[in-house]
Amino acid sequence: MNIGFIGLGNMGLPMAINLLKAGYQVTGFDLVQSQLDAFAKEGGKTVANANDAAKNVDVLISMLPASRHVEGLYLGDSGLLANTYPQTILVDCSTISPKVAQAVASAAQAKGFEMVDAPVSGGTAGAQAGTLTFMVGGQQSAVERIRPLLEKMGKNIFHAGANGAGQTVKVCNNMLLGIQMLGTCEALRLGIANGMDPKILSDIMSKSSGRNWALELYNPCPGVMDNVPSSKDYAGGFGVDLMLKDMGLATENAEALEASVPLGKLAQQLYEAHSKAGYGQLDFSSVFNLK
Repeated sequence: MNIGFIGLGNMGLPMAINLLKAGYQVTGFDLVQSQLDAFAKEGGKTVANANDAAKNVDVLISMLPASRHVEGLYLGDSGLLANTYPQTILVDCSTISPKVAQAVASAAQAKGFEMVDAPVSGGTAGAQAGTLTFMVGGQQSAVERIRPLLEKMGKNIFHAGANGAGQTVKVCNNMLLGIQMLGTCEALRLGIANGMDPKILSDIMSKSSGRNWALELYNPCPGVMDNVPSSKDYAGGFGVDLMLKDMGLATENAEALEASVPLGKLAQQLYEAHSKAGYGQLDFSSVFNLK
């Protein structure tokens, strides 16, 4: 099986490398030359543009920052839908609006393509280890055809429903993650203010009713946990601006459906304040330092 992979960023690059390690032929494209160089160093084939990455492949995977990038990649006269053979299965792993995912999938289906939305959870560590969780929306037949490929990049593959369902799950999940991270930071800060050792505090809370993913696997306090962004000056990982984007997707979706998400809206405001303070490119766990 030949695979095209568009978007070799912090998440896309290790995902594509895991496909190479599994024996797939992977052709990659990214706008950043250093990412292309890193992919080529691992044995991947690189090309000069997105359309070339989509040529003569069985499956095309995209991992892009936002809805507008996905629309720009697939739609229009110069988009992939107008320049790719319908035999190619399209898999968008970006985190975007469920409405946009449905619209792009509908346009793809009108041209004879099978397309699924397959956003992921697990962060850069999960991408590197091949233990991501995939939340997939689309036709069952398409999901089953790509399942063996997804299993080379992830540990848990969930078919959430029709096109857009994967994005709905991801929006809900990341809203909860953003809220949990803020709560974890506040709890640790309160303990530290009382003279507690943050590692001891984290260990106890991890075995108590306050346990959560951010506390156990992605601790935001420097020095508590190795190999997480907080131990690397918050470099890499999942950026504040990306979390802010996802919180925005959640609150916009909630407003459109008249669903109440007061904590989601407050969390969005706090990440926005942190971004405006100049920390947008740091990992989102850097809200530990939000004043």
